[in-house]
Amino acid sequence: MADAPKRAQAPRPASGAGSLRVGRLTKPHGLKGGVKLEMFTDNPDLRFVPGAKFHLQVPEDSRWFGQTIELRELRWFNSMPVGFFVELPDRTAVESIVRAILWIDEDAVAAGSEENAWYAHELVGLDVVQPREDGGTEKLGTVAEVQHFPAQDLLAVQTPNGVVLVPFVEAIVPSVDLEAGIVTMTPPAGLFGDGAIEDGTQNPGAGA
Repeated sequence: MADAPKRAQAPRPASGAGSLRVGRLTKPHGLKGGVKLEMFTDNPDLRFVPGAKFHLQVPEDSRWFGQTIELRELRWFNSMPVGFFVELPDRTAVESIVRAILWIDEDAVAAGSEENAWYAHELVGLDVVQPREDGGTEKLGTVAEVQHFPAQDLLAVQTPNGVVLVPFVEAIVPSVDLEAGIVTMTPPAGLFGDGAIEDGTQNPGAGA
């Protein structure tokens, strides 16, 4: 039986430790270089402005690896954001870059501020706690890693029983206090405890 093809690696671009992931190119729109965007920011007016430059997270064998693209214009079609970039003059060019993840570098981050945005290096090492009914908190573990995926980010939480992967969404992670060094979580039943197994991965059947 033939070996399954290896999945192309798409390493994080060299945009600095303080860089921020803000979006993803999904599919072409029209014939004139438009590309639909999936936003990873609550403030597109701050991040997606004409002249903004984005570092690309793409597979190493892509011709776009190590490059940046510059936004020419952002339009909205039926509530869907569509970007037009200087380097993408037509549909053929867009088809060669779809699924690329967009990052802004440290300088671009410093030029604006965004509520509820944290960098991976700020979160690693923070204590993860869960509120108790008596008003106190229970420590669940520490943040070991932030994993970036197109759909959502995951926090890898190191617990005594292994690593638990937690969706980094407000419903489960309602607050982050960098000064106190605490990430507060309200996880669904079974995510921790029985959710961590000995091989160090999240038990997908826990709590099912």
